[in-house]
Amino acid sequence: MTKVTLELDQNIAYITLQNGKVNAISHQVIDELNAALDKAEQAKAVVVFTGQPGMFSGGFDLNTMHESIEAAIALVHKGSLLSRRMLSFPYPIIAACNGHAIAKGVFLLLSCDYRIGCSGPFKIGLNEVAIGMTMHNAGVEIVRGRLAPNYFNRSVVNAEIYDPETAVAAGILDMVVEPEQLQASAKKMAEHMKTLDMKAHYGTKLRVRAPLLKAIDAAIEIDLQAAQ
Repeated sequence: MTKVTLELDQNIAYITLQNGKVNAISHQVIDELNAALDKAEQAKAVVVFTGQPGMFSGGFDLNTMHESIEAAIALVHKGSLLSRRMLSFPYPIIAACNGHAIAKGVFLLLSCDYRIGCSGPFKIGLNEVAIGMTMHNAGVEIVRGRLAPNYFNRSVVNAEIYDPETAVAAGILDMVVEPEQLQASAKKMAEHMKTLDMKAHYGTKLRVRAPLLKAIDAAIEIDLQAAQ
């Protein structure tokens, strides 16, 4: 059963994740997200990435994470490569965060170029330490490069969970709108992004993020070596 849908409309690629109650990130989801990104790139489209009403993503698929250490490492590695790809994607990626975003859900938000959340009693944060997981090195580098510095330790070491408004202050989101305005706001931002010179956008993105991408590449290798 397909977990990720893609709709292309006037050079905007709407990618929607639909995988159960918590929109878990599994091997299948990552494969389908990569396939959707392939099609968006071929279409030279601005991407709007969203989840289900009330749930952007609750993180990695726990069945896989609990299966074995090897299975967990393989899934986390695949997730790191996805985030790395999104951070260096040739076209803008806009996240429309329509609810809770936990663990890998936050990493996906941090991998987008602009993040719009919706107001409500939603939880957004990195809970790895709270559930007995030491954060992988690639994850640490993604957060270090994208979060507001004064929220870095609070988020990674203390596993603080935020409401959408505080998530803006932390740098996880860029703005918060009412739920009924989320899709229209994402489309408006996508229309703005379409006016950019995409060659200049891509070149500047790579230049700005060069230190982060280099750190992520090194961290991915460290994570792989530690798993051997």
